[in-house]
Amino acid sequence: MPDKIAKKTTKVKKEEPQIVESVKTVEVVSEEPLNKTNEKGFYSAVGRRKTATARARLYLFSAKVMVGGKQLNRGEVYVNGMPMDQYFIDPYAKELLNELYRTTNSANRFITTAKVEGSGKSGQAGAIALAVARALVKADPKMKPVLRKKGYMTRNPRSREREKPGLMGARKEKQSPKR
Repeated sequence: MPDKIAKKTTKVKKEEPQIVESVKTVEVVSEEPLNKTNEKGFYSAVGRRKTATARARLYLFSAKVMVGGKQLNRGEVYVNGMPMDQYFIDPYAKELLNELYRTTNSANRFITTAKVEGSGKSGQAGAIALAVARALVKADPKMKPVLRKKGYMTRNPRSREREKPGLMGARKEKQSPKR
């Protein structure tokens, strides 16, 4: 019979490393998320839709954000240096961004600025919504399932089809002379 060998096992308690973060310019208040921000005190992300590209920043409300010589308050959204209501005249774009903040209950938690270029107003609104959603997830990862369920975390891939050589556009051909 083979000899039975008794194995001695010991359990080692693993200690989790502690991350020390320092924020230079912004003091974090208890109702704000405690995730890492950069030195300037904001969360940033990029979103794209059609040919529009948007860069959104979510500032903590204790940060002093100046746009055009005016200090912004909590809950304000500025796009390309203008208030969202002035930049987007279409109610669809305004409602898209407002619904995003209502979904996450973060309407008055951040000061939002966005720079967007390319495409039209609808494509720009979609790009800003994706950028803000990604920045919100950076601020608080618990929001991701809610935003994913509502469809805000998915990039909309639909864009204009390119023009092909020999055609009059993407698919239109010249009419055949023979019938």
